[in-house]
Amino acid sequence: MTQAIDTVIYTGKTRTTGGRNGQSRSSDDRLAVELSGPGSNGPGTNPEQLLGAGWSACFLGAIGKAAQAADITLPADAAVEAEIDLCRAGDAFLLAARLNVSLPGIDADLARSLAARAHQICPYSKALRGNIDVEIQVV
Repeated sequence: MTQAIDTVIYTGKTRTTGGRNGQSRSSDDRLAVELSGPGSNGPGTNPEQLLGAGWSACFLGAIGKAAQAADITLPADAAVEAEIDLCRAGDAFLLAARLNVSLPGIDADLARSLAARAHQICPYSKALRGNIDVEIQVV
């Protein structure tokens, strides 16, 4: 089930050639990355790291929105560490993820509440919810 879209705020456009051992570049040339297979000694990053970077940035922004709604100031060193697993089940490839939320100085119960709210707000979480195993922890 998808929600009807009222407004497109932004469209990120990239072009990738060569697959996991290629290159990816954004249409505005602000992103240009070499790609290498996960765990290889190649010169580039991999799609799992790129997903982790995008999701953790978005998730931290969603935590900020949740904190703002609750009139809470986040610490300057708030962080989200993403771990994205490339998995196999028989012949199928799957992803699994862990988001480790660090909110120093925030009560653990409150931090868990903010992380849970962020998981409802974050567009990456919405896109992946129900499609991959996701574990969210406050560390």
